Amino acid sequence: MWVILAIAMFAVAVVFSMLGQGGGALYTPLQVWLGIDFHDAATTSLFLIMVTSIAASLVFHKAKRIDWPLAIALETVTTAGGFIGGLVSGGVSGTTLSLLFAGVIATASLFMIRPMREREPCIDGGGFFAWRRTLGEQRYCVNMALALPFSFLAGAMSGLVGVGGGLIKVPLMVLVLGIPMDIAVGSSALMVGVTASGGFAGHLLRGHWDWKLSLVLAAVVFVGGQIGSRLTVKLDKKKLKVGFGWFLLIIATTMVFKAFR
Repeated sequence: MWVILAIAMFAVAVVFSMLGQGGGALYTPLQVWLGIDFHDAATTSLFLIMVTSIAASLVFHKAKRIDWPLAIALETVTTAGGFIGGLVSGGVSGTTLSLLFAGVIATASLFMIRPMREREPCIDGGGFFAWRRTLGEQRYCVNMALALPFSFLAGAMSGLVGVGGGLIKVPLMVLVLGIPMDIAVGSSALMVGVTASGGFAGHLLRGHWDWKLSLVLAAVVFVGGQIGSRLTVKLDKKKLKVGFGWFLLIIATTMVFKAFR
């Protein structure tokens, strides 16, 4: 069982790290499918997201793809939104939440797939609330008056439906905030690990952790995260953007089918 699980986890880590994701959408179901208790599976999944995040972040940081100050600022607000979303999730039906989330990411996917003109650099300063950023040879402005409330909403949506925030964070950063796609992916890879660490700590206090299995799988996903992120660094930004758009569309379709089952 461990061999099959390790191979599957390696593949997930490669693909998801290429897109700035943690892999939690598949880490937990794969374990449950192989007979592992859900609580232990969820805890192991969060631990593996952290490991994948570290592996990918090492590569993205070296390639100047992580905007550390911006990522930390957005992640703080996103985490707060996720907490609120989790608190109020009990008052909304699972079907409604799934369809709402599917609609949001399906819309985002269409904008990612279709050709869009990149925003101009901060020629005029970008306004009073603009945070002018320079990373490597790339220059861009982030309107914090939009970034902070939208990040909170992204976190709330993630908390409501219980999925990784990277599915929303990357489209948000690219489409709403005008952050270059490669930097959005790299920063998201860091952010999903921070988000997962909070959940992991909570589960750990409850005693839900098979540490032996986690450490074995951690070695596998670390290698997978390194490979996936290295592949992404070599990809053209436009191809990466289109690829992520199709990935979102597949996730949205899956959630619609799941909602009506």
